[in-house]
Amino acid sequence: MEQQIIYEQDVANAVCVLIAKESRAMPDDVEVELGYDDETGFSAEAELNGKMHYLDTTRLVEALRLWIDQYLELDPMAAGIQLKLDDEEGIIAIVR
Repeated sequence: MEQQIIYEQDVANAVCVLIAKESRAMPDDVEVELGYDDETGFSAEAELNGKMHYLDTTRLVEALRLWIDQYLELDPMAAGIQLKLDDEEGIIAIVR
């Protein structure tokens, strides 16, 4: 598999898809804020109908695997996913 980059907007979209799927809602109803902290790593806060959902790095990777399966049509379990904080692009995922 050649390397692909999932840019920040699609990383946020992946979180929307995961939270919507788990809550039986529409992805457009989910608001997401991505974050990075030197001590805790990558994270996301998602709000749906006034309820906050916190995703750590592991859950972000889970969201990206769902995204890879549904939108990139690749084997999500075979994909190596590396989250990266890019100075210009923000939070991106490198998929190998």
